[in-house]
Amino acid sequence: MPVLRPGSVRRPRPLPLAGLLTAVLAALSLTAPPASAQAAAAPARGSARMGVGVLAHDGRSGAPRTGSAAQTEGVDVSGHQGDVAWPTLWNSGVRWAYTKATEGTYYTNPYFAQQYNGSYDVGMIRGAYHFATPDTTSGATQAAYFVDHGGGWSRDGRTLPGALDIEWNPYGAACYGKTASQMVSWIADFVNAYRARTGRYPVIYTATTWWTQCTGNYGGFAANNPLWIARYASDPGTLPAGWQYYTMWQYTSSGPTVGDHDKFNGALDRVQALALG
Repeated sequence: MPVLRPGSVRRPRPLPLAGLLTAVLAALSLTAPPASAQAAAAPARGSARMGVGVLAHDGRSGAPRTGSAAQTEGVDVSGHQGDVAWPTLWNSGVRWAYTKATEGTYYTNPYFAQQYNGSYDVGMIRGAYHFATPDTTSGATQAAYFVDHGGGWSRDGRTLPGALDIEWNPYGAACYGKTASQMVSWIADFVNAYRARTGRYPVIYTATTWWTQCTGNYGGFAANNPLWIARYASDPGTLPAGWQYYTMWQYTSSGPTVGDHDKFNGALDRVQALALG
């Protein structure tokens, strides 16, 4: 063994490159979550529903304050609720309902028939909604898919125009990778295609914070598209640009019987008027 002089330091011999890589990978494996955990963090495509991002981005405060104007209670449901107890909801005063029909061009709600027809059978005025995924296919393509899978309209006085659910992306970037002008063009593409197929302008469901961020607070849809505002608070708050009033307000995700409850901004005859067009 060599003798060290006072004050000298023995430097460790460098690891071969292969050994160094092995050590680095071993250290990373101690801190990085396994692949299965990373995959579990992302929701499955098709699982989105109305208000999926409202609690995370807008929070919750207070009970709804309806004032003196007449309002009509409603609900919205999706595959998350499974078979819905429609007689219970009817007996509690709910008079209208929307059911998720589709998402993108890859998902249809397996409970759609029980939910859509069940609400109608107990006497409710019903409609269907589409969860938009602007990063997958065009607005016109998704409008056609929606109409072909339950999102149509008929002049029977009991069927509401279809609703476009356009909000936070649960699968990635909030604005689906689109600029504000691109998002406005995508929504217009959906709206025009839906109207061409059904003769009706669709309802637009959104939240003001998302709309401001992802469309630049565009006001051009207010003239024709009824607004369904999402805000879990004591009032609907500031509306997106252009709209002077809301038609519907989703005010909670924790209502009785099923999660999402809504107020129609008017008495039952106004709900019927929207159904008749």
